[in-house]
Amino acid sequence: MQPDSSVLIAVMPSPYDFDIARDQHWYRVPQRSAPKFFPPEFFAFYFTRAFGDDGCRVRWYAEVRGHELLRRVDLFPDEPDHPRAARAYYKVQIGPLIELPHPIASKRWRRITFILTTGERLFSAWELNDLVMGSQTHDLMWRALKDRGLDAERDDELPATRQRVDFLLPCDTGDLGVLIADDTPDQSTDYLLHFTPKQINESLDDCLYQIQTAVDQRGGLKQP
Repeated sequence: MQPDSSVLIAVMPSPYDFDIARDQHWYRVPQRSAPKFFPPEFFAFYFTRAFGDDGCRVRWYAEVRGHELLRRVDLFPDEPDHPRAARAYYKVQIGPLIELPHPIASKRWRRITFILTTGERLFSAWELNDLVMGSQTHDLMWRALKDRGLDAERDDELPATRQRVDFLLPCDTGDLGVLIADDTPDQSTDYLLHFTPKQINESLDDCLYQIQTAVDQRGGLKQP
């Protein structure tokens, strides 16, 4: 794997699916939810809670060696009556599973669909948020939040509205979202703060003050 190799972080939903990946060397992706940057050069797998103590972390990756589009019933012929039997899936052929030098854990349980990252980030990350790629402005805010001890999740969903936000800060009395965009509303709401890249680049301390104030108003950050 090269530093600029494309790596897709994908969910490994169950030990049964892990057995398929390890022993039969393939992984399935629903066509309807496949990301635009598909297929990647490598997959890395985020384990769900079904894996017990090994859940909520990325530990294994594999090279992508090809793919084909099939129905689910073609993948699992012994399940012809499955509700999604006729649905189309990419059957992605992968190489042997390789264990990372250290697992990449999520500080909190979170649902992900896919995270596109690079080989460099995969081998340097220590937590899931380190894998997320963003603009220079997004990365500047991410580093600043970490330096202030504001433990945020990157590219997550705001529970109040199901809206994707650039940063989510889970708080004791209600989660706070932070959105960075050139075109933002005139006013932020009580659960969502908007900043422009210009504000972050020119007035970062003021942006952080607003975030810290909003977090404090919500009783502080919720412990993982």
